[in-house]
Amino acid sequence: MQEKIKRVYIPMTETAFYILFALQEERHGYEITQRTKELTAGQVIISPGTMYGSLSKMEKDGLIQLVREEQKRKIYRTTPLGQEVLQLEQERIARLYHNSKGDIYETDKAL
Repeated sequence: MQEKIKRVYIPMTETAFYILFALQEERHGYEITQRTKELTAGQVIISPGTMYGSLSKMEKDGLIQLVREEQKRKIYRTTPLGQEVLQLEQERIARLYHNSKGDIYETDKAL
């Protein structure tokens, strides 16, 4: 993975995390927003401007790709690079969680 991508995305904003997390399945912007609301019990709401700016940047950086367009909706999905970045962030979050509990975090633990 390019160091530039790591520097830009790790640590990840909540918005970027939920977008990549939601795009493990093909979705368009509104579906990502709804999935994020569902996952966070309404605590994280991604505005349209933030959503489409993030999608554009992530696509340019190679984290997501346009799969197809349906009725003017662009459907995206994570790329292998996007999955790798998401995995790194999940490991970082798991480490923080375990450290906050006073546990020693082992990187080979299943997440």
